[in-house]
Amino acid sequence: MQLPDKPTPYFQERYLPPDTHLVGASALVRAFDVPVPVRSPAVVSEERFKGSIKHQDGWHIFDSKYAVEPTVDAHLTFAIKNENWDLLVFKRIFLALPEEVITDFVKAAPLGPVTRRVWFLYEFLTERKLPIADSGKVTAVELLDSKRYCTSPGTISTRHKVRNNLLGTRRLCPIIRRTEKLEALIARQLSTQARVILEHVSPQLVARAASFLLLADSQASFAIEGERLPRNKEERWLRAVQQVGKHPLSINELNRLHEILIEDRRFIKAGLRSEGVFLGQRTTDGVPLPEFIGARSQDLDDLVDALIETDSALANAALDPVLQAACTAFAFVYIHPYEDGNGRLHRCLIHHALAARNFSPQGLVFPVSSVMLKRINSYRETLQNHSRPLMSFIDWVPTNKGNVEVTNDTSDLYRYFDCTEAAEFLYECVESTVEHDVPEELEYLKRHDRAISGIMNKVEMPDRLAEDFLMFMRQNEWRLPKRRREKEFEKLTDTEVTALEDVVRDAFEVNT
Repeated sequence: MQLPDKPTPYFQERYLPPDTHLVGASALVRAFDVPVPVRSPAVVSEERFKGSIKHQDGWHIFDSKYAVEPTVDAHLTFAIKNENWDLLVFKRIFLALPEEVITDFVKAAPLGPVTRRVWFLYEFLTERKLPIADSGKVTAVELLDSKRYCTSPGTISTRHKVRNNLLGTRRLCPIIRRTEKLEALIARQLSTQARVILEHVSPQLVARAASFLLLADSQASFAIEGERLPRNKEERWLRAVQQVGKHPLSINELNRLHEILIEDRRFIKAGLRSEGVFLGQRTTDGVPLPEFIGARSQDLDDLVDALIETDSALANAALDPVLQAACTAFAFVYIHPYEDGNGRLHRCLIHHALAARNFSPQGLVFPVSSVMLKRINSYRETLQNHSRPLMSFIDWVPTNKGNVEVTNDTSDLYRYFDCTEAAEFLYECVESTVEHDVPEELEYLKRHDRAISGIMNKVEMPDRLAEDFLMFMRQNEWRLPKRRREKEFEKLTDTEVTALEDVVRDAFEVNT
């Protein structure tokens, strides 16, 4: 089938690079007006250039030797062989094409590896069976190239002779590409590193460090959302995180954790929301100005159930725990199933996956929220890079309550997503906690104990007063403030104050 000729210099609001034309999935999306965002559009140049493939301003540019015939078959084959797979794009292309086009494509070369992958994807994603006989005796091929993508062991479809090694299920399926950054981070074996660090530390010190790190994580999780952390909310976060990983993920477990995090139910509906949800601003008249819109409320039961099913599949496939945490937690926050507290529960689910898979040492929580807060711009960019392209394909109207009502079917927008960027971001956060936060907290506590012991050896005083002496020095560039010298510590002699200051500075190796 020939592609309809639609020569325009732009695609999805962006001008094409000079002297190029669309190819692969992008060409099919434009030719058949497919309503789907193409995140990495591909073009073929009219020229040859060094390396044959380059990335420029979000475009994948292939040189002229990659040019294909203007047919559906040629562009579909190009997409399967050369582009980053996007299951959402594939599904919507399949739904836009007449069934006989895919049928003819498969029948033209029924045993070809590309053909069988397309055939499997079509029936897997659309749940439509093509009028084609099952494959005969032919060697099975992997659906995803395991050198380019993170995959599951998978099972072989006897009909297509294709090993379905996708990470998720038909109902919710993330894709993670094997980037150099991810491969390097996985090779670091951060979980083992953390355990080696703790082997040389007393259990008592580990317990104290874990307590402080958990507190820092709780404070950061609320600060990310611009909220102060009252004591009761702090305690709820601590309770929730301390319980994660002890029970399998389920709708009951999600609701239970949500109830811990959101204790005051006077203005927030318990359980999955029954209305729309958006993030953004409102005009002075209360009209929504959404930057992000969550899944429709009528789709939540199915999407959350699919999320739980996929989380279980990821664990059973022994996917790296940090990658599983990224898939589950970011899928959750994209769906946004509750009226409030989605961000907090999203970060709580990161801890859930790491604890359930024994990635984090028992009793220790990696304070990833603290790192996210330090890298808040990167965190927001990661979320926005996923959600922003979807907004053009969500039709909505404002409600009289100042909310949004989605008027088109958007469920697939939350089922299929590339989780590579989110996985890289989360892994870098975990790396920072293992290489900096945990050892630095342990080192601080060692020096703290040394300083307190030195203070008590010089002058007998209550523990609390010794702690205050240390705190005041830290807050005043390692000198006891004059006003504190004249108040809490007026009974000390000048010689004693100097001696105690030297003890503290020696413990922390500070030169003044």
